[in-house]
Amino acid sequence: MSMVKRTDALSPAPHAADSHDLIRVHGARENNLKDVSIEIPKRRLTVFTGVSGSGKSSLVFDTIAAESRRLINETYSAFVQGFMPSLARPEVDVLDGLTTAITVDQQRMGSDPRSTVGTATDAHAMLRILFSRFGQPHIGSPQAFSFNVASMSGAGAVSVERAGRTVKESRTFSVLGGMCPRCEGRGTISDVDLSQVYDASKSLAEGAITVPGYKGGGWNSRLYSESGFYPADKPIVKFTKKELHDFLYREPTRMKIAGINMTYEGLIPRIQKSMLSKDRESMQPHIREFVDRAVTFAVCPECGGSRLGEAARSSKIRGISIADACAMQISDLADWVRDLDEPSVAPLLATLQHTLDSFVEIGLGYLSLERPSGTLSGGEAQRVKMIRHLGSSLTDVTYVFDEPTTGLHPHDIQRMNALLLRLRDKGNTVLVVEHKPEVIAIADHVVDLGPGAGTAGGSVCFEGSVEGLRGSDTVTGRHFDDRAVVKETVRKATGTLAVRGARTHNLQGVDVDIPLGVLCVVTGVAGSGKSSLIHGSIPAGEGVVSVDQAPIRGSRRSNPATYTGLLDPIRKAFAQANGVKPALFSANSEGACPGCNGAGVIYTDLAVMAGVATPCEECEGKRFQAAVLEYRFGGRDISEVLAMPVAEAEEFFATGEARTPAAHRILKNMADVGLGYLTLGQPLTTLSGGERQRLKLATHMADKGGVYVLDEPTTGLHLADVEQLLALLDRLVDSGKSVIVIEHHQAVMAHADWIIDLGPGAGHDGGRIVFEGTPADLVSTPTTLTGEHLATYINP
Repeated sequence: MSMVKRTDALSPAPHAADSHDLIRVHGARENNLKDVSIEIPKRRLTVFTGVSGSGKSSLVFDTIAAESRRLINETYSAFVQGFMPSLARPEVDVLDGLTTAITVDQQRMGSDPRSTVGTATDAHAMLRILFSRFGQPHIGSPQAFSFNVASMSGAGAVSVERAGRTVKESRTFSVLGGMCPRCEGRGTISDVDLSQVYDASKSLAEGAITVPGYKGGGWNSRLYSESGFYPADKPIVKFTKKELHDFLYREPTRMKIAGINMTYEGLIPRIQKSMLSKDRESMQPHIREFVDRAVTFAVCPECGGSRLGEAARSSKIRGISIADACAMQISDLADWVRDLDEPSVAPLLATLQHTLDSFVEIGLGYLSLERPSGTLSGGEAQRVKMIRHLGSSLTDVTYVFDEPTTGLHPHDIQRMNALLLRLRDKGNTVLVVEHKPEVIAIADHVVDLGPGAGTAGGSVCFEGSVEGLRGSDTVTGRHFDDRAVVKETVRKATGTLAVRGARTHNLQGVDVDIPLGVLCVVTGVAGSGKSSLIHGSIPAGEGVVSVDQAPIRGSRRSNPATYTGLLDPIRKAFAQANGVKPALFSANSEGACPGCNGAGVIYTDLAVMAGVATPCEECEGKRFQAAVLEYRFGGRDISEVLAMPVAEAEEFFATGEARTPAAHRILKNMADVGLGYLTLGQPLTTLSGGERQRLKLATHMADKGGVYVLDEPTTGLHLADVEQLLALLDRLVDSGKSVIVIEHHQAVMAHADWIIDLGPGAGHDGGRIVFEGTPADLVSTPTTLTGEHLATYINP
């Protein structure tokens, strides 16, 4: 037996490869960053905090993560890079010590109707393999259980070379897919109300089609009036059966109209492809209005909403079909999979089990695999994305999280903290943008940006340990140990909104009286049924202003001024003061710079290399023609006004020569929701999820509603900004409004007049009212999870 003899009695000098323990950022100037230079320790948990708009996301996402992604993309071939997004190098002098960055942000998951929680996490793919092997009766391969694969068959002749001769043989083929033929794998069917599509008493020449975009003699209307399949001057009510079928349902047919090759298709399938296949939120307002009026959606009667055909539903394992498995709550499905004992697929079962257990561990055990991914909240979507990383074998990776506790009850935040620490302990660098003190408290290293927001931020105010942050004189340090107090006196309700027998999603026949004229907070653990109760029982309509978490959409040309309607009174004021048309003061209309078409930058596609965006030399990034900038209002041109922060613009339009009450009202609402630092012309694509939600709230502040329903308005708010939000909620209630807030933040709970707590757990373990009363009553006898955490928060 040979032994290896050690010759190094003393510890050797550190290897050069072990000396790269820092990510060094020097001279970062992305967005509002002011030449920031910091050193971030690797294989540690670093939390970036600071008031909203202080530059956290600019440093972490737009600088560190963006440069890592750009450098990795450059390792691919030019051919592959051509299919990838073009990324410009961030505005930074030096970035050293970067590792592969995996970004887990709050962007909503795709709203494709075929995308579900199961397909987004590969759990459905593993179930399909399992059922294709052990389902009884055996019906086919995994694609026989896929609702994205349609069944098809065909027959024909093929030519085969045999012994020097060409022989024709007949062949048939068939593919068994799992798609339900009625709903085509969507789970719902859409019925079109024909009376909303055309006026049967008119002819096509008289404009019978009432669908948006099909009026006024355009190509869409000419396609039908000049097709020749039916007389254009004949009222539709007098069409023969064949003529009506050709008008509404004819298969695509190539033809020439006015000498131009076009494809004719029946009106109904054409509407379904052009309008109904799109996400409702992305539709233009007039099209959305038509769809809401003309189309009704219902659960598919053939598959019962499971999306699967009859054959896929008939094959079962221990009496459970794949449709039943996907409809189960994931925590129950994990138990069912755990009981399966099939040695031949042991690795598959182990992987599936780990995936399902990860859902439970991360606080999403209340979901089902059939849940459409587009219905997940921003926080739920972020946690679903986390699942694929929990079991990853990768180490020395940089994980970047954007407020991972969004939508989490204090009880669930403890589990999220454990997961973040587990990722770190595997040897990864974890960077977290966060406001919650519970998360900041577990950090190894803290970077506090500020001191203010927008142009008043972008500097590092503190860098060091959590204890050092507590003792610092920064905004975060001063508010770190803030604790809300329960109000001594609460407002009395002026009425109630009675909800009886609510059964939306997991609600179990809930009866509750929601008080009106007060600040009512609805809380409970994630998945307990809060949103189901409020949004399901109080539909947005006349008298109800609902501000949910649905994302607002916008292009590079959209900004807070255009989204809120602020630009309209500003344009009119400029036009009136200078005696010209308002359209001149729009960068998307007549006033646009001809060099960049009002974009302010020119995008150059360099084919195999990354595209480059350069400021327009003609307008110097101001987006307007030089002649338009000659016109002034209150001593400022239109580009200078759009460059103003909201707070400055609010003062500008309040008094004096520039006084514009309509603009001032909108600006005051934006300042009230904590967006005083945003510039009026900042592209919407650069706003965070919390900023977009508060911008939406600002637009609804002027709505004439008696009941305001807010869904987690503290998302993205710094500790110091929560006080401003509470003051806003108080003003709404004091002005005679009823405010109902779905919220987990303990400061908002303590400030409430009335609390409705749902639970006790999530999914089928929730859906019940576990407490109704004042915050003082909840804290004095804490019988629920919310009560326990709120009592600890108020009396640490």
